[in-house]
Amino acid sequence: MALTVTNSNTLSLLNILNRTSADQSSTLTRLSTGFKVNRGADDPAGLIAIQSLNAELTGVDAAIANGQRTKSVLGVADGALAEVSSLLTEIEQLAAYSTKSGGLCASEIAANQAQIDNAINSIDRIIRTTTFNGKKLLDGQQSIRATASDPTKVGDVRVYSRPSSSSSTTLAVQVLTAGTVASGTLTTVSAASLGAAEFTVTGKLGSATIAVSDTDTFTEIRDRIIAAAADTGVSASISGSELHLQSRDFGANSFVSASYISGDTDFSNVSYTTGTDASVTVNGATAFVDGLRVSYNAGGTSGEFTLTSAGNVAGSAGNISISGGGTTFQLGTESNTQATIGINALFSQNLGNSTVGYLNTLKSGGTNSLSTNANNAVAIAKAALSQVATQQGRIGGFQKFQVETSINSLNATKEALESARSVIRDVDFAAETAELSRQNVLLQSAISLLGVASQQSGQILSLLR
Repeated sequence: MALTVTNSNTLSLLNILNRTSADQSSTLTRLSTGFKVNRGADDPAGLIAIQSLNAELTGVDAAIANGQRTKSVLGVADGALAEVSSLLTEIEQLAAYSTKSGGLCASEIAANQAQIDNAINSIDRIIRTTTFNGKKLLDGQQSIRATASDPTKVGDVRVYSRPSSSSSTTLAVQVLTAGTVASGTLTTVSAASLGAAEFTVTGKLGSATIAVSDTDTFTEIRDRIIAAAADTGVSASISGSELHLQSRDFGANSFVSASYISGDTDFSNVSYTTGTDASVTVNGATAFVDGLRVSYNAGGTSGEFTLTSAGNVAGSAGNISISGGGTTFQLGTESNTQATIGINALFSQNLGNSTVGYLNTLKSGGTNSLSTNANNAVAIAKAALSQVATQQGRIGGFQKFQVETSINSLNATKEALESARSVIRDVDFAAETAELSRQNVLLQSAISLLGVASQQSGQILSLLR
């Protein structure tokens, strides 16, 4: 091999040294950041994929945060309604105790009335002050607005959800068959011909034994049966020389029966008889009916209403117009993953129904106070308790089956997206550390070889001496 003074070996080694140094710099960058892709030149296609996944993850994180916020809002409402239910249970118990006027003195009934007044005031305070981040939840501001075209036929309209994409909906109500109460004839003998007797009246709330004397009039016997209605759910009426029993409520869940015990045999046994539920369609679809209370759920709209006595006849009961309102929650990452629910006003003047009355009438001086109509006070408290339970159940159902399932789904999506991004972006520390060790060996080798190349030039100079 010829000896020359060219530095080709040195240049070659310098190029190798520079490449190895550049590779080592890239390796050190990957190890220090933890990412395989730190700039477009590292992996152009990978960088595009990472940015796309980052955008999706940002949306998913925001949706999860929205879901958690929604759970908090609904949790506040649910807790307040639980306390209202507890107060209503107390009111029902106090009213039930006060129906037994024979065992209570006037001061005890007055004390019970004072407790009911305080409980109703507490309910109104809870409804008025339940807020989340300054937004009132239970005073009707979050309710879905709905009106009946004929309020003489349809009352107590409550809408629990509507499509978020449409604030205006019209529901046509058609009654196919009317609902009935359970009824039976207790006697067809005039009161003047009746003797003393005992019989048991039974309804869906329980049984009560009625004792009559031979001097009692039909009116007195009727009033005695009505006085026990809080225990039985059975009322009474007079038609000529006949005394009839009928359930206080409409529907197949209501029933009446009577059993003769002793005395005048003109008081007949009344066989077990049930009422019937009304048959109703809403926009042509069959609705669920309990007595005269109609529940519907179709096309994203759900709610309830009550047929009045005028509306409890076959034919059209008019329309229900929904005109917006409610509170809308974001359940996913797209604009079409919204859901709107209604939280109706639950003040004492809203609790109950038009058939039995409203809770505020139980206060002192009201038409259903303990001193005026304790029996009906029990029925109103039961209706109010059922109404609050329904609203609480609707909120709980939305929270469990929509909000929580959405959060669970989003968390699973986030896990998958994080995994996909990690495959493209995240560095394999074991592999990169091994590569760094290899590069260190190459650098040290190249530096040593540069010394050997320099010695070759020195050998040429020695020939010139």
